[in-house]
Amino acid sequence: MANNQSVRRHLDAFARGRIIGKLEEGRSVTSVAAEFGIAHRIISRLWRQFQTTGTAIRRFSSGRPRGTTPADDRRSLWCREHRNWRDNEFGRVLFTDESRFSLSSDSHRILIWRERGSRNHPSNIIERDRYGGRGVLVWGGIMLVSRTELHIFDAGSVNGTRYCNEILLPYVRLFRGAKAAMPQQHIDTLILSMGRRCETCLAVRGDHIPY
Repeated sequence: MANNQSVRRHLDAFARGRIIGKLEEGRSVTSVAAEFGIAHRIISRLWRQFQTTGTAIRRFSSGRPRGTTPADDRRSLWCREHRNWRDNEFGRVLFTDESRFSLSSDSHRILIWRERGSRNHPSNIIERDRYGGRGVLVWGGIMLVSRTELHIFDAGSVNGTRYCNEILLPYVRLFRGAKAAMPQQHIDTLILSMGRRCETCLAVRGDHIPY
């Protein structure tokens, strides 16, 4: 245990956010220290820092605070505006996100066995698109007791007109709750955790949180 505590003396932003979130839920310093395998004094010091400064970010020896990105600032602002929302208020919100998936290898490397001197043989050469090849953008949304279907943009760029025609009009404006494979209980748990997420995000000054 002592070695584990020594290794984890310097906590990253994810761990700090999780610890502060549990303490704000009413957990004791002792129980949180035991759960994370970290010395009681470290958890206690982190909690005092958060209560005094409003942040759980580690202070570096130079005395200069960590600079935040515009994305960090936007997340912090959103969390401050919504930290006191009740579950029924979050329940009226449709949360959406999108992710791009490449249809080719991301590493651009394939390991092969070849005979000495055959490096440039046609059988050992694969042509690749220098710009990464084709990909697709996938969009979806969740809310209490419902969710959207996944929408796939499988070609071309997504500008404002296309987003309006393919997402806002058919999904958001007329959204009624299509059924899919994702368990609704899991979705409800995510929505009902938004208050705790806001507090954790603020604890790490808008940095990413482990959710």
